[in-house]
Amino acid sequence: MKKKLYLPNFSCEFYCDEKGSLAGLFWADEEMKLNYEVFGDVMSFDATFRTNRYDLVFVPFTGIDNHHHNVTFAGSLLASETAESYKWLLQSFLKAFGVAPKVVVTDQDAAMKIAIRDVFPDTRHRLCMWHIMIKVSEKVGTELSQDEVFKENICDVVWTDALEPTQFETQLCDLMIKYNLTSNSWLSDMYNLRSDWIPAYYRHEHMSGLMRTTSRSESENHFFGQLTNTKLSLVEFLSHFDTAMESQRFKRSKRDHDTRYTQPRIKTNYELGLEAAKIYTRGIFFDVQEEIQLACKNCMCRREEEVGDSIKFYILQVNLPGLHEVLFTPKDMVIKCSCNRYEKYGLLCRHAFCVLRLCGIKEFPKKYVMRRWTRDVVPKKTKVSSFDQNAAGNQVESASSIVREIMTATEHIVNRLVTNVDLLSLYRDQVIESKLKVDSADLPAESLDKNARLANILRADQPCSSSSATILPPSGIRNKGCGSNKRLKSFREVSSSRISKKPKTRGCLICGGHGHNSRTCKMKTTVADSQKSS
Repeated sequence: MKKKLYLPNFSCEFYCDEKGSLAGLFWADEEMKLNYEVFGDVMSFDATFRTNRYDLVFVPFTGIDNHHHNVTFAGSLLASETAESYKWLLQSFLKAFGVAPKVVVTDQDAAMKIAIRDVFPDTRHRLCMWHIMIKVSEKVGTELSQDEVFKENICDVVWTDALEPTQFETQLCDLMIKYNLTSNSWLSDMYNLRSDWIPAYYRHEHMSGLMRTTSRSESENHFFGQLTNTKLSLVEFLSHFDTAMESQRFKRSKRDHDTRYTQPRIKTNYELGLEAAKIYTRGIFFDVQEEIQLACKNCMCRREEEVGDSIKFYILQVNLPGLHEVLFTPKDMVIKCSCNRYEKYGLLCRHAFCVLRLCGIKEFPKKYVMRRWTRDVVPKKTKVSSFDQNAAGNQVESASSIVREIMTATEHIVNRLVTNVDLLSLYRDQVIESKLKVDSADLPAESLDKNARLANILRADQPCSSSSATILPPSGIRNKGCGSNKRLKSFREVSSSRISKKPKTRGCLICGGHGHNSRTCKMKTTVADSQKSS
């Protein structure tokens, strides 16, 4: 809580049970909030266990950044997985970030479903497809679970996002009739929930293609699990969490650096491809470049027709059935493809690039450059301290903007001049000269107060109060991921455990028998007599 006092942009909430023991803890720092502002359109969260000595459930909130890698929005610890505890957690999230995500992906946890419905009423709650499909084999019977043709057929219908809802319903019903599954109660229940997890019902949902499973959260849980264990105290756990976040942010900074100061391998001469390399991050550019390559090599226009001020193109992709309809309005540079790739992922498809190439468009359409995939989309966190804010008055935002510009420009200059020692030395001399001028200027001296010095080091505000709270450590927590010593065991496991419990007696070292040892073994005298006779 003291960290919250020193860092006003740091959010921290907690609550205790009736005994005064910690029941829930939520936290998010300034950089997490900056990331959520840009990448918070789609989010997933999932509980993971065995990360601390108190058996508190760790629940990180995960999104996707502009490099298509995981980014953590917030962290939390819960003593129970009830609907009420998840409601408190989501209310704390809403208090910290101010706005709910558009889409949330979770598993089929009933408590999560209730909490999301009550706290995020306008958010689309999507169930993890993997957690549902992994159960198909055990629900359809032994024979079908081993039928590879059945598995291929049902995956083709369920996992594709090329079908409209009515097409999906027709094909799935035909499949259930073909394999005599119409009376399967579990499949009927999943069919009734189809709008919550089938991609066909998310075709027109903004950025719905980014997450269809909780694999991002599973990956994040594994990432944090490498730095945590069941013996950590709460303070040690939070320290390990900070270490994990530093690692995540360092890797992202490295990807940002590689995007800015290294050249990607260009595989196309099309002007839009060359321009895309300057717009997008490296990983996203490779995705866009692949679409442009396929547009140039594998796509062709079968026919076109005028529709008012627009032109409708029918695009065929080599070795794939069907035609994709692309409606293009040259006057307004509006383009829409029936595959809906831009709506689902925020990136233009190969069919759209094919039409743009046919129409001679040589400048990337700016309205189809989604901000979340571009370079430097998240502003750098500036180090404007409380002293700077007092000096600047109401111009804190202006000062922060100037600081960001200076930091970006300095980094750019150093990276450009690093191969030229003479120019780099000249720039260093200029910086040192500027530093000496600033040191000789008549600026207000900083306070020598202990709290003020600490605030200056942290680049934060001084705490306005020194209130504290007494919180007891959690005890006796039993969650569904903690394990149990009273679980049901199979007959084979019970039999093997009985066999293993039988006392083992030590055998004779001479004959290997039981009930005697080497000193009383009858074979010992026989061996001795034979040696004497020889």
